[in-house]
Amino acid sequence: MSSFEAQFFSEIEKLRVQLLNDPMEEVQRAVREISQDEILAQIEGVILGVVTSLSRDEVPVLELPNRSSWANVSFDSVVGLQMSSERSATSVRSDCPSSVSKFAQILKILSVIYRLVQSNSYATKRDIYYNNTQLFGSQRTVDSIIDDISCMLKVPRRSLHVLATSKGLISGDLCYLEEDGTKIDCHPSSAAVSVSSNIAGIKNIVSSAKFILIIEKDATFQRLLDDNFCAKLSPCIMITGKGVPDVNSRLMVRKLWDTLHIPIFALVDADPHGIEIMCIYKYGSVAMSFEAHSLTVPSVMWLGLLPSDLQRLRIPAESLIPLTKRDESKLNSLMKRPYLTSQPDWCKEMELMQQNKVKAEIQSLSSIAPDFLTNIYLPNKLRYGGWL
Repeated sequence: MSSFEAQFFSEIEKLRVQLLNDPMEEVQRAVREISQDEILAQIEGVILGVVTSLSRDEVPVLELPNRSSWANVSFDSVVGLQMSSERSATSVRSDCPSSVSKFAQILKILSVIYRLVQSNSYATKRDIYYNNTQLFGSQRTVDSIIDDISCMLKVPRRSLHVLATSKGLISGDLCYLEEDGTKIDCHPSSAAVSVSSNIAGIKNIVSSAKFILIIEKDATFQRLLDDNFCAKLSPCIMITGKGVPDVNSRLMVRKLWDTLHIPIFALVDADPHGIEIMCIYKYGSVAMSFEAHSLTVPSVMWLGLLPSDLQRLRIPAESLIPLTKRDESKLNSLMKRPYLTSQPDWCKEMELMQQNKVKAEIQSLSSIAPDFLTNIYLPNKLRYGGWL
C-alpha cells in the first residue's frame, strides 16, 4: 500500500469512527412499521367522516396539513426538517368550486390505495393517473395528492403501496437483492444501475465501500463513471438524483447509511442551487418534512465544489459565471434557513460567494486539466480531509 493510500484510508476510517460515536450525528432509526390493517383503518376513518357529514346534512370537509409552509416545520439537528405537531391545515371542501375537484381526486386515490393495500399489490403513480386521466388532469396532480394523503394519514408513502419510477442512478462497490429476489450488481461498468422503485424491499446489501459520493449532476456522474473513479481511488459508491433528487434517491442514500455506516460526501456545483440540493439530502425539504425520519442523512458532508476552491485553484475567470438576481435571492433565502446556524463553515463559504458574486459548475475544473476532477481534485480532497 502506498503512502497516499495509507493516508486516505486513515482519514476515512477516522471519519467513520467519529460519525458512529457522535450522538449528534446519529440519525434516528426507530421508525415504526405501519401494518396494512392500520392503513385500512385510517382510510376507513376518513371515509366514515365523509359519510357521517352527509348523514347529518353537513358539508364533507377534508383537512390536509400544509406541506408548503415553513411555519409548519421545525429543525432538529439529528433529524433535519420535520413537520411540527402543531401545524396549520388546508380545508378541502366538497361544496367549494375551487376545491371540489381536489376533494373528488383525493377520494378516488384513497379508494385506489385501499384496494392496493387490501390485496397486497402495488401500482405506480403513473398507473393511478391513467386510471382516470379526465379526473386528474395531470400526473403532477396525482403526485401531489399522494404525498398529501401520506401526510394526512401519517404513513410513509411506500406503505401506501404506491411506487414511483426512479430517476436516480447508482454505481460502485454494491450488491443487493430486490424484493422479488432479483440480484442487482452495481459494480462499475459502462452503464450505471437505476435506483430501485421499492427501496423498502431491498435486502442483503453487500459492500466493501469506504464512502458514498452523492453527485448533483448526471453529466459529472457519467464522467466519473467513464474514468472508473470507484475503482481507481478506493471502493466507493456513487449516486446521483440528476439534479433535485426524487424520493427514491433520498431513500436509497438513507438505506445505505443505515446499513453501511460509512462517510457520505456531496459533490455539487458552487452555486445556490447546488447547495440547496445538498441540503435536501442532508436536512430534507419542507414538502416532505412529514417523512424526515426516513429521508434525511444529517451526516452528509460538503466535499465540493466549494466557493473557496475557485480562488484557491485559480479557476480561470472565463469559467466563472456571475450570480443572477435569482441566484442572489436563493442564496439569501438559504442563509436564513434554520439548519445553517449549526454550519458556520458553510456560512463562510456562502458569504464568500455573496461577496465575489460568482458561481461555477463542477465542469469548470476541466479548464485546469481534462482529468483534474478525477485524478487530482477528488483524491486530494479525500486524502487531506478537504470537506466541511
